Amino acid sequence: MARRLIKRWFPDPHKVRNHKHLRFFGTLLHDPNLWHLNRHSVSDAFAIGLFMAFVPMPFQMIPAAALAIYLRANLPISVALVWITNPVTMPPISYFCYLVGTWILNTPPQPFAFEPTWDWIAWELKRIWQPFLLGSFVVASLTSLAGYWSMRGLWRWHVIRDWERRKNRPPRVR
Repeated sequence: MARRLIKRWFPDPHKVRNHKHLRFFGTLLHDPNLWHLNRHSVSDAFAIGLFMAFVPMPFQMIPAAALAIYLRANLPISVALVWITNPVTMPPISYFCYLVGTWILNTPPQPFAFEPTWDWIAWELKRIWQPFLLGSFVVASLTSLAGYWSMRGLWRWHVIRDWERRKNRPPRVR
């Protein structure tokens, strides 16, 4: 059931392969694992998408897509999960990553007053780049592992539940 629901939301692989902006990938997009919903490709996609969501860089979808293609993971799921960090959620997630980094480095968090200017961003990043990057890497790694193992566990639970239902179902008359 979940597979059918997810497939309904997926883009058509043929349209994606023939899209004019994606032609530079060539035949790489023709790998069937990039579009299949199986235990391996979905859990790998969750690991890739969640890791790249917490990497502090612009255009996170591009490296997520490249990793999905290289590791033969589900491409749409990898790219979609990057949007966990969007313009609305990015400030609190970045602050959380910074706090994790200060906790690991055992340094006190630096007070700041937000100013929406490039100078302020450059100045603050010079002050906090070490705990921020360390926290981002730790949060990205932990959420990636949690997503990978959660999907593996959910997939296994779903398969076992389906087998139990089939086992308890009365036999069909043909």
